[in-house]
Amino acid sequence: MRVGNGFDAHPLQPGRKLILGGVHVPYEKGLAGHSDSDVATHAIIEALLGASGAGDIGRYFPPSDARYKDVSSLELLAQVRNLLIQRKWRIGNIDVTIVAERPRLSPYVPEIRKRLAAILRIDEGQVNVKSKSTNGLGYEGKGEGISAYAVALLEPKR
Repeated sequence: MRVGNGFDAHPLQPGRKLILGGVHVPYEKGLAGHSDSDVATHAIIEALLGASGAGDIGRYFPPSDARYKDVSSLELLAQVRNLLIQRKWRIGNIDVTIVAERPRLSPYVPEIRKRLAAILRIDEGQVNVKSKSTNGLGYEGKGEGISAYAVALLEPKR
């Protein structure tokens, strides 16, 4: 078995959609960045790539590449899933924590789990999603950005 961890953070800005785990979360701001800036999915990608020893997200999807401008991070996750299949890895489980003061994310957690599991072609029970606030501390607590942390367990295919 192999374990990987992942992290991502993006600032919030008006005029962008807020996408987390592939789900549109209605809010007055969205995450700024080159792709859809889905920090939850990016953290999962980082964890999966780390566990498989395949580098990091920038190696495969650099922000300098115009092909990834405003791309859905779920498309990137599907490409990583295919890479894992090629390298003969099977996902044991994913655990992701999204850190945001606002908006409240708990109503969206079931749909995020469902969407991520579908893209990864694993059971929803293998995907855990948590949302946490920082009680006003840090950039997340001040409403300036959102971050996410993820852990992935990979098992060799037999």
